[in-house]
Amino acid sequence: MIFAYNKAQVGDVLMVLLEDKKDIKRAVERKGDFARVYALEDGRTVAWNIFEASQKIALEGQGQVFPSAADITHLNALLDEAGFRERLEVPVYPVFVVGEIKEMVAHPDSDHLNICQVQVAQDRVIQIVAGAPNAAVGLKTIVALPGAMMPSGALIFQGQLRGVASYGMMCSPRELALPNAPQKRGIIELAADAPVGQAFAASKHWQA
Repeated sequence: MIFAYNKAQVGDVLMVLLEDKKDIKRAVERKGDFARVYALEDGRTVAWNIFEASQKIALEGQGQVFPSAADITHLNALLDEAGFRERLEVPVYPVFVVGEIKEMVAHPDSDHLNICQVQVAQDRVIQIVAGAPNAAVGLKTIVALPGAMMPSGALIFQGQLRGVASYGMMCSPRELALPNAPQKRGIIELAADAPVGQAFAASKHWQA
């Protein structure tokens, strides 16, 4: 689940995104301040809109937000009072971390994509399909994990590229909206001693 809030542009609405819904025919069921967005094809929930959100939990900033476990418990109680039986989940954090490419092979159905095995924690390796020209075994970079929202608003969910599963995205400086980011293709290259799994922070990981 991705939680997003932008009072200036959208109003006092907490958006909860379960999947990328732009290509899904959908409808809305509203009860009080809660609106369930669901797919017409099978009725599955793809998003929630929670109105008057700042009156329910404390919200700061804009873009992706990370409600606490206590916040989620409170929202679930309000969902129940409104008559919905589904439940929200506590968001996983961090969603942008240092990763290291451990293995890389060419995609069998592409002349520019590679299938990379990327370590994102001491005990976790994920598969990412990427087309970055500077990707190489041993390179450390910033990885957006499923459940991340990019500065552009793009959502990162598990998906497939040319039929191969991909569980995140290795990021370029431009995609991370870093100051003075070079306007060319290529993922960010970190120092060799950057700790795998460390949460991304521009002050630590970028020098313009």
